[in-house]
Amino acid sequence: MTIFFGVLAILLLLAFIIRKAHRNTYEAVLHKVQVGGCPEGGDGALRILQLSDLHLEKLSITPDDVYNKLKDEAIDLIALTGDFLDREESIAKLGPYLAALNALKPTYGMYAVFGNHDYVLQGEAFERLRATLEAHGCTVLQNETKTITVNGQTVNIIGIDDFYTGRSDIKKAYAGVKDGINLVLTHDPDIVPHMKDYHFDYLLSGHFHGGQIHWPKPYHLAKMSKTLTERNMIKGYHEWEGKPFYINEGLGQTGVNIRIGSKPEVTLHVMALPPVAGTEAVKAV
Repeated sequence: MTIFFGVLAILLLLAFIIRKAHRNTYEAVLHKVQVGGCPEGGDGALRILQLSDLHLEKLSITPDDVYNKLKDEAIDLIALTGDFLDREESIAKLGPYLAALNALKPTYGMYAVFGNHDYVLQGEAFERLRATLEAHGCTVLQNETKTITVNGQTVNIIGIDDFYTGRSDIKKAYAGVKDGINLVLTHDPDIVPHMKDYHFDYLLSGHFHGGQIHWPKPYHLAKMSKTLTERNMIKGYHEWEGKPFYINEGLGQTGVNIRIGSKPEVTLHVMALPPVAGTEAVKAV
């Protein structure tokens, strides 16, 4: 009888943990990150909303959830850093999320790179994913650069294709870069140590999900890294040889639809812009 109650107690505890871990997938957190010493808001900053790793097959956050969490934020640019899905039938689910993001009216538009899960799709299915993004006004970058002007500043949005699947071509991605501020979008942050000869002012990535199961230490997705996780670079803001980058915890899940020690994340990066040469310094914000 004692053994029976002991086993029952363990099963009840496991059920509670699994239920709580699944519940965590519904609780998206908005993180605000200031980059370059500029206080939040104002003309001297570029406000970048980042979403990563939607994994539409295992996503508990709805398009309305995304919109309502962000509708009161001023957003200049939206960056989507890969792993939207890995099944063709999930492509139809992507449109409502892109519509919700467009409703936030980003001043300089929306930009996307692909992740390793997106490349599970092949041929026409992959092209349909790309077409869906573009149909909703999203600029897709595969080892290429799009240049915009923000408050008189040249900003290069450099999209480097997925490093994990061997599709990155840094040299090609930087081929169109002009003098200005370099914002890199990529999926797998493990590329950062390979960018010694390439300047960036800020790099946005995802891929690790903060480990997704981050207890007692991150291990579920951390094993995907060859370099960063051994330095405990699993999530959030980091620097590599003085160059700043960010690892987003992702909005969805992969494998089992649970999170322990990690929650779905959307991130608003407030990136300082230096004064334009020959003008007065940008006002503090």
